Amino acid sequence: MSFEDLQVWQRAVELSADIYRGTKELRDFGFRDQLTRSGLSIPSNIAEGYERDSDAEIAQFLKVAKGSAGEVRTQAIVGKKAGIISDELADRWADESKQLGRMLAALIRRHRQRATSH
Repeated sequence: MSFEDLQVWQRAVELSADIYRGTKELRDFGFRDQLTRSGLSIPSNIAEGYERDSDAEIAQFLKVAKGSAGEVRTQAIVGKKAGIISDELADRWADESKQLGRMLAALIRRHRQRATSH
């Protein structure tokens, strides 16, 4: 299976693109940079993991992607509270990153189990 076939990767790509579209007018370049990097890190780490040779390596990169999903969620909440991004965008990004985190947790469990069963 290719990473492009994974629903979690496809959704992470959409989230990342949505973050880029939603922040392109932000003047707070530091915040925008941090948020877009975190968003881009999710699908990028999924892809990198699935290009590796072992289930243990895949699980490790999925853990990084899951961490990045937590970063996006946190940054969306902070951006909303600071009035930097709209409530609608913040809520959408926070919700999607939370769902992606759950999906990644399930994949991590599966790859860890496969790694220890070999």
